[in-house]
Amino acid sequence: PEMFKALDASMIGRAARDGIISLDVRNIRDYSRDKRKRTDDTPFGGGPGMLMTAQPIDDALKDLEAERKPVLYLSPRGDVMDQKLLEEIAAEEEIVLLAGHYEGVDQRILDKWNIKEVSIGDYILTGGELPAMVLIDAVTRLLPGVLASRDSALEESVYSGLLEYPQYTQPRNYEGMEVPEILLSGDHRKIHLWRMEQALILTKKKRPEMFEEFVKNPGGFAKDEQKVIEKVRHLL
Repeated sequence: PEMFKALDASMIGRAARDGIISLDVRNIRDYSRDKRKRTDDTPFGGGPGMLMTAQPIDDALKDLEAERKPVLYLSPRGDVMDQKLLEEIAAEEEIVLLAGHYEGVDQRILDKWNIKEVSIGDYILTGGELPAMVLIDAVTRLLPGVLASRDSALEESVYSGLLEYPQYTQPRNYEGMEVPEILLSGDHRKIHLWRMEQALILTKKKRPEMFEEFVKNPGGFAKDEQKVIEKVRHLL
């Protein structure tokens, strides 16, 4: 649980102090009925490592009245977090996050509580605390009043589903490398279309599946945006 103190120094801590979110971190060991407060045991059928036992998790979820709340288990075999999933989570009034350890948790707990498994990527960490903090951070910044600028959220919603376009700041010339002239033009529509084109190109190169998903419905874009999409479609 002490790992979550790191959130106090971030935007999450400020959101908590402003009353936008509330974090309640529980220690699973506090719910163990074992005299040594153990929360793990060897898996039936053999195999390496230990498994989190059902009883402490079950009692913790009962204490949190989790039957009335979405429960998410941070697991590498879960649905990979994306913007759509984060927006769904952000719309909930309250959620419960289960941070696993060892080789995972007893399957009966996942089945009993209808727990949704969520992953931050196809790799393994030593525990679920860091993935839980990633989820908390990503969800919190979607809440009204958290981002310093409302424009930041609006800008990201326009390009949601694309990799970020290149960005530049002062000086205009750094060691002979110039800022693209379009960004100095003051023409906000042209700048938007340039950024959209750059984001589309990057996404098509690096994440073609994301590109195809984004351009499925070109009718949802303005005519000049559709022209940019068609240009990039045939560019690479």
